[in-house]
Amino acid sequence: MAFQAVEAALFTESGTCRGIEEGEGAVTPTLSPWTWPAKARQVAKEPVKFRSLIPRVFLPFVAGYYIAYLFRTINAVMAAPLTAELGLGADDLGLLTSVYFLTFAAAQIPIGILLDRYGPRRIQSALLVVAAIGSGLFAVSANFWMLLAGRALIGLGVASALTAGLKALVLWFPSERVPLLNGLMVMLGALGAVTATLPAEYLLTWLGWRELFGLFAGLSAASAVLVYFVVPEAKLPASGAVLVGLKTVYADPRFWRIAPLSASCIGTAWALQGLWAAQWLKDVDGFDRAEVVQHLFGMAVALSLGAILLGTASDRLRKRGVGPEVLLGFVAVAFIAAQFALILRLPIPSYLEWAVVAAVGAATVLSFAIMAEYFPKELAGRANGALNLFHIAMAFLVQYVTGVVVQQWTAEAGHYPAIAYQTACALNLGLQVVAWIWFALPRTEPEPSMQYQLRPSES
Repeated sequence: MAFQAVEAALFTESGTCRGIEEGEGAVTPTLSPWTWPAKARQVAKEPVKFRSLIPRVFLPFVAGYYIAYLFRTINAVMAAPLTAELGLGADDLGLLTSVYFLTFAAAQIPIGILLDRYGPRRIQSALLVVAAIGSGLFAVSANFWMLLAGRALIGLGVASALTAGLKALVLWFPSERVPLLNGLMVMLGALGAVTATLPAEYLLTWLGWRELFGLFAGLSAASAVLVYFVVPEAKLPASGAVLVGLKTVYADPRFWRIAPLSASCIGTAWALQGLWAAQWLKDVDGFDRAEVVQHLFGMAVALSLGAILLGTASDRLRKRGVGPEVLLGFVAVAFIAAQFALILRLPIPSYLEWAVVAAVGAATVLSFAIMAEYFPKELAGRANGALNLFHIAMAFLVQYVTGVVVQQWTAEAGHYPAIAYQTACALNLGLQVVAWIWFALPRTEPEPSMQYQLRPSES
């Protein structure tokens, strides 16, 4: 029933999809997400080729994104055993975790160009093989530098997990459904963050961290095989002057209105959930390991639910003439407020504060939906890659710089003082406030619905 409910969210009893075989055509779904279960049986009557979009396109890319989230957030649970075995300091731990984002960010622009030129199937499957190699190297590492190299390869290997999936959605589905589809993909992929909490803790106790990363290497390789052999080849538009198309993205003033706010909020949410939330809960709130892992589990669930809620809200608001930019602005306000509450130690349940922080990590649902409105599908890979570069770069900076700031204080009995974390978070919070003000300034820009008409040399 769950599988059929997803089908019901994507397809209706009438219309056509962007056919896999033809590579063209579009469906205009009219189904409300609140009626998915009721329509599930009706969907079973759909032509096989339409329903096959789910197992042949949607789910393979979800699997890759699941693995990316698993790798992104696993270090919050891994920090304690790695520190104990290798004697890592806060700055070492910050660098080890954030190098994932460094290689991830460095690959975004090239990956965006490659996606537009060669399609998501070939790029995603090739890079997942790199992730498998990196995970295997991490598993057999004998020192910090081997760990760092393995983590860097993992970041490179999953660098296309989100943008490849988004490119696939843009190729096969209509733009007005992109926010809801993004929400579904992020919701299911974010289950990797759920797996990286309590389930990973149990596996860590049972297997050990080296064996666990060996298992992750196998999962990455299996996902690469799945994408390569199951996903059909898409009919891609001609992609000639790729640098001209990229210049089009970066020259658009609307991009520069969205990018600072999206990057500062989403990148911070990823950085906190991936590492520093656990350290804050341990050192500032004084929770034991079991309580920390429970909070991380709650954050992962909030991330997954946040994706579908944001996607659904954006979809319903769009029907009322409200674009995703407005919702992104409100999400940023909630995120800033939650961080203020954390820094000031306000008497608010910690589960609620950290749930808000985690849920904002799913706001890519809104950001990439905005990009889909601003740019045509010929530029989808480059536009998403250009924005995701800022997301990942910000996550890297927050994770690394937070470790450097915290390291300025002396740890006592393995715990850094609360003021160290509060100072690091306050510095970052100031950047988010400035980005929100920049985003909220009135402008006379083209309407988001206005699409570029590319010249042949730009497509």
